[in-house]
Amino acid sequence: MTAYLIHYPKGQGEDVLVEDPALTLDFTHGWAVLADQHGPCLAVPTHSGATVTRIDEPRDTQPEE
Repeated sequence: MTAYLIHYPKGQGEDVLVEDPALTLDFTHGWAVLADQHGPCLAVPTHSGATVTRIDEPRDTQPEE
């Protein structure tokens, strides 16, 4: 499942984890915009100092026997 962690600088806001299989991230007009198949669900202004990090699920690296 696609997930992004939005981390705000200390005192700027609470961190947010957004998860959705159809989640996309676009940067437009000074905003980081997370959207799914229904449209935008979260927008973060670039001047907020927040970081947006994609969180990938760990892959099973053990070969099947």
